[in-house]
Parts: sequence; C-alpha cells; structure tokens
Amino acid sequence: MQLRCMCLVIRAPHDLQVEEQEAAEPGPGQVLVQVGFGGICGSDLHYFHDGGFGTVRIKRPMILGHEVAGTVTAVAPDVSRVKPGDKVAVNPSRPCSRCVYCLEGLPNQCLDMRFYGSAMRDPHVEGAFRNLLVCDAVQCEVVAAHVPLQHAALAEPFSVALHGVSRAGSLLGKRVLVSGCGPIGTLAVAAARVHGAAEIVAVDLTDETLAVARAMGAHQTLNVAQDSGWVARYGADGSTRKGSFDVMLECSGNERALRAGLDTMRPRGVVVQLGLGGDVSIPQNLVVAKELSICGSFRFHAEFALAVRLINEGRVDMRPMITGSFPLSQARQAFELASDRKRAMKVLLDFAPDAMAA
Repeated sequence: MQLRCMCLVIRAPHDLQVEEQEAAEPGPGQVLVQVGFGGICGSDLHYFHDGGFGTVRIKRPMILGHEVAGTVTAVAPDVSRVKPGDKVAVNPSRPCSRCVYCLEGLPNQCLDMRFYGSAMRDPHVEGAFRNLLVCDAVQCEVVAAHVPLQHAALAEPFSVALHGVSRAGSLLGKRVLVSGCGPIGTLAVAAARVHGAAEIVAVDLTDETLAVARAMGAHQTLNVAQDSGWVARYGADGSTRKGSFDVMLECSGNERALRAGLDTMRPRGVVVQLGLGGDVSIPQNLVVAKELSICGSFRFHAEFALAVRLINEGRVDMRPMITGSFPLSQARQAFELASDRKRAMKVLLDFAPDAMAA
C-alpha cells in the first residue's frame, strides 16, 4: 500500500501550503520515521519572508524544515542501528563521503552536500517538515525514553553551537562573550557552559532573549541597547589590561556587534563567527596588536551525536528554549510568532495526527 504524508511546502514568499504527497518505502539502509516535532529555523524564516537569502532562492515548491525528531516505525532488513519504536533525532546533514573534503575529514565542508530543506541545489533538497520521513539509518541518533521529542528536535541547532565552541579550542577556565542571543547564540551559552567556561557574558538588544540566555547558563547578561558603557568596562583601560574575554562567540552577524566585541578581547583571544551577515569591516590594527585569531564556524558533523547525548544525559535543559508548539494546520501562525524576537525563541511544529487535524 502506498503511504501518504502531509508536508509543509513553501511556494513563494509568505505562501505556505500543507500538501499531501507520496511517502517512499524504506530502501536498503533506511528507516521510516513518524515525525513528532520540528523546530522553525532562521533559514526557514528567510524562505518564508524573502524566498531565500543571498543568492539562494526558491525556484520551485520545496518542503521546508531540518530540525526534527520522531519515532521509528519501520526499518529495512539490513538496519540494526535503530529499531521500530525508538525515539530518534534526525541529522539533516547528508555529506557525500566521496569528495576531497569528506575524505579529509571535513564532512561539513562537503562539495556535494544534501541538507534538508535547502534551495542551494537545483533541484532543491526537500525538507523534513512532514509527518512521515524516510531517511538513512545513520542519520538517526536514539533519544532516551524520558526525553520529550520537543527537546530532541533542538539537537540540530545545538549541534551548530557545539561546533562553534569546538572551533575556539578549550574553554576550560576561560571567560567567554556570547554576542547575539537568538536560538544559536543562546544554545552557544549552553555549549560553552558544558565545555567548562569559567564565566559567560551574553549580550543582546532585547531583555526577552537575554532572559532565556540566563536560563541556559549565562553568568551575566547585558542589554547593550541600554548600556552604552559596557565596552569601556570590559575593554582596554589603557593601563592594567587590554580586554576581558578569552573567547567571543559572535552569533549576531552584525558588524557593530563584532567591532564592539573585538574591543573587549584579551590579547591572543579567539573570535568565532557563527552569525551570518553581509561583508564587514574589521579593525586590522587592533587584530594585529592583540594577535587575535578570527575563525568561522559552518554547520556541524560529529557534534550531532554529542548534542543528543548531552540532552539524553540531562546536562542541558532545553525547556527555556521552547516558546510553544503549533499544529501543522497553524503553520503560518507559528512562522509569524517565530519571526518576533521579543515573543519567541524556538517555535515548534507538532506533527502528531491529532495536531495536524486541529
């Protein structure tokens, strides 16, 4: 019998449709997952509001979504990694394992990456916002029985934050500045905490996001829209020090935020750029004088399994991150709420049969 599934499709900016499509049967090495919850990501919002970002544009209808968790309902005969009934978080990243970067151990830089819900390729890579998803068994990480699927759905953005932290080197005993407290920045706070940071200061423009950052482990939060003197306090004072922070995790993608953070860095500090934005101007003399290291962070790979393990072990509590969940039939309302930084951190879609029928 041919399976049917309900999918959330973007056709054009602000044109979201719930559509019924055929669901494939699991092939060799594959499993069928009944998706429970999916998190709305910043890239999903870019497709919803603008039809894409940068040069990446929707050319044809595409299923959105890449942050999902669910329950395995069927497996191919050759699969032993998971079994029917297992709760799993699904890794949306599918590197080719054949290109030069995959073979060099850099699968997040794969030249032939297939990432769920992406219009970078043509034809587009369909996303995971559907109630039935066929995926490779290796994409599945088992979620502990006591962990809600709502929390497991955040494994993907948490993986992004964990990868960013790994780019900074050891955080043990370090003072860390997290700039920008959207979902990635707030999860970067949690990632820095579990990696042994001695002090984490989070900065943002809104009190609402900073409240979540505190709940996720920030030792101190600063609303930089209201505190114009923060850079002077944490930066060079001309006599005894040249800055306060050993590491900055820049998650806003904003040039002014980056420039302010550079002033607060200690000599030989490390700046990790996670936030995406346009071209920026960097104070070259300051970078040279302080011998700062600036590096980027892109996606993740091994960190996905680590993210699920940390959630399973209760070392990170995802409850403060979750604003609420909406049935698939109310996807537009969910996207509108997720677009409001003062009201939402992470908004989820509920793919349960009764929720979809709501």
